[in-house]
Amino acid sequence: MKNIDELSVNSIRVLAADAVQKANSGHPGLPLGSAAMAYELWAHHMKHNPADPEWIDRDRFILSGGHGSTLIYSLLHIFGYGNLSMDDMKQFRQLGSLTPGHPEYGHTIGVEATTGPLGAGMGMAVGMAMAEAHLASIFNKPDYKVIDHFTYVLGGDGCMMEGISSEAFSLAGTLGLGKLIVLYDSNNISIEGNTDIAFREDVRKRFEAFGFQTLVVEDGNNLEEIAKAIEHAKEDLTRPTMITVKTKIGFGCPAKEGTAAAHGDPLGEDNVKALKKNLGFPEDVSFNIPQEVYDNAKSISEVNAKKEDEWNTLLEGYFKTYPQMKALWEQYFNSEILNDKLDEDSFWEYGDKPQATRSVSGDIINRIKDIYPNMFAGAADLAPSTKTYMKDCGDFSKENYSGKNIHFGVREIAMAAIGNGITLHGGLKTFVSTFFVFSDYVKPMARLSSLMRIPTTYVLTHDSIGVGEDGPTHEPIEQLAMFRAMPDFTVFRPADATETIAAWYYAMKSKDTPTALVLSRQNLPQLEGTSKEALKGGYVVSDSTKETPDAIIMASGSEVSLAIDAKNELSKDGIDVRVVSMPSFDEFEKQSAEYKESVLPATVRKRVAVEAAAEFGWGKYVGLDGAYVTMHSFGASAPGSQLFKKFGFTTENVVATVKSLF
Repeated sequence: MKNIDELSVNSIRVLAADAVQKANSGHPGLPLGSAAMAYELWAHHMKHNPADPEWIDRDRFILSGGHGSTLIYSLLHIFGYGNLSMDDMKQFRQLGSLTPGHPEYGHTIGVEATTGPLGAGMGMAVGMAMAEAHLASIFNKPDYKVIDHFTYVLGGDGCMMEGISSEAFSLAGTLGLGKLIVLYDSNNISIEGNTDIAFREDVRKRFEAFGFQTLVVEDGNNLEEIAKAIEHAKEDLTRPTMITVKTKIGFGCPAKEGTAAAHGDPLGEDNVKALKKNLGFPEDVSFNIPQEVYDNAKSISEVNAKKEDEWNTLLEGYFKTYPQMKALWEQYFNSEILNDKLDEDSFWEYGDKPQATRSVSGDIINRIKDIYPNMFAGAADLAPSTKTYMKDCGDFSKENYSGKNIHFGVREIAMAAIGNGITLHGGLKTFVSTFFVFSDYVKPMARLSSLMRIPTTYVLTHDSIGVGEDGPTHEPIEQLAMFRAMPDFTVFRPADATETIAAWYYAMKSKDTPTALVLSRQNLPQLEGTSKEALKGGYVVSDSTKETPDAIIMASGSEVSLAIDAKNELSKDGIDVRVVSMPSFDEFEKQSAEYKESVLPATVRKRVAVEAAAEFGWGKYVGLDGAYVTMHSFGASAPGSQLFKKFGFTTENVVATVKSLF
């Protein structure tokens, strides 16, 4: 070990401890224990260039144990990412700072993914490794490896306990993702104490069963041992690798080293001084990194900048040798050039035959994959039911990384995290898919999509009690309200083919918002009044003859046609009703006050919401004088048509509900 390396590792430790102590909040244990492996990786093995954090062929690093965020902030600061300054380190966990409590993608330059929910980073790392493997199979030639990088992810015992990591790594092993390297910070400590109280399995054997190469570093401070393990991992490209690095949480702090007390509380002023004394730093000086540490990091970064220069030269030669690949490269890495094709009439055309919106979606997916060659997506073992299989595109597998259809297996939460990782990697467009009721498994990672403001698409089918005989376990009731409540997440529940096409149009054009398409199992009629106005989230689909209607019926999805039927019946009794389709609350709320008033005039207080789901969320549109035809219980097991009748989704009941307001 060089003295400068040891000094750099300890500089990371004291900087992390100072930041947590000044904030009087944070998690010093992981940075103190993992500093050696993280520094060794960043300094001597990882291909990255602080001057260009978006370099396509950079290695990716995710801190899955996001609570240890001062570790990555210290690395970013020392290596010169985005001018993350010492003042920024001093503002750790403060309002508006570049150093929030957990790493946030898009907020701090160099952070590849938002992490915090343990295990999430593990799933996203698998997605990044899948993206690398797929892109390499598309673009690489024997003499030009233009896509050739590794994905590294660091996490601890908590990440390994969370089920998402097992789901994701089971798939990674099946796929033989040889450029995925997991650094397991094994310190046997969690918040409640020694992990023996709840976690005694042999993690290494679990990973062997997944199909990983498994390595062990007995001393987490031995840089040479860590280096050998990383290089050994990189040599085996047939299997992903898990390196168990045995560390001491809170290393260097005599009073707290190796104890749960080091995990989630500041060390305390006296203990920070003791740490510094123990590591050979001035006890009474804070936020003070020796200049030689910066100089060393700068020299490393200059070497990496040359590596990017060499890659740029390689790419230039690649395009000259294979000129046909340049246009394809642009379609993958600048796919905005294809967006105009979504505006062509052919994209919006569809027949008049009644169809389930899941089936319409399946047809549109196969239009989209012919427009966007970089579609790389799949379902949680449900593609035949969710209609998400892309024809003639092949299956992504260990034997065929060029396949575009991903088989995630029955792994919904990992699927969503992997989808995020694919999106974050860049160069690809993706969707993930399952039944809407199982979005309960998906939701934590969909929430991360929203936090990161990335356009992962969620295709969620079997959207209501229309599922029928499968019964209440498979019939979503409260899930629409759950997703509608999430900030920066757009939900579309389309009523027919036109609205389904609009939903896909929105999803494909979205740059910074995830989208959910909530789709029916049962056939729905193609409605005369639907249009591209669906992109506004809410619009008049069948208007009253009067300028001011007697009442308004609002509905989404399969219930829009029911609302129109009720309107026609009400007209026979002289009640003139407007029907408003509300495929997306989220987009409707973005419209101007004038537009919203034109659709739902404030003077019309007789309003009825019709939706085969919980009424929660409709109140702001229904108002105090309105009524609901919605679900107030779970569903039941019976043919869907019988269930709609049992729970009141009939023309007669909607008519009666409207009349009750007069």
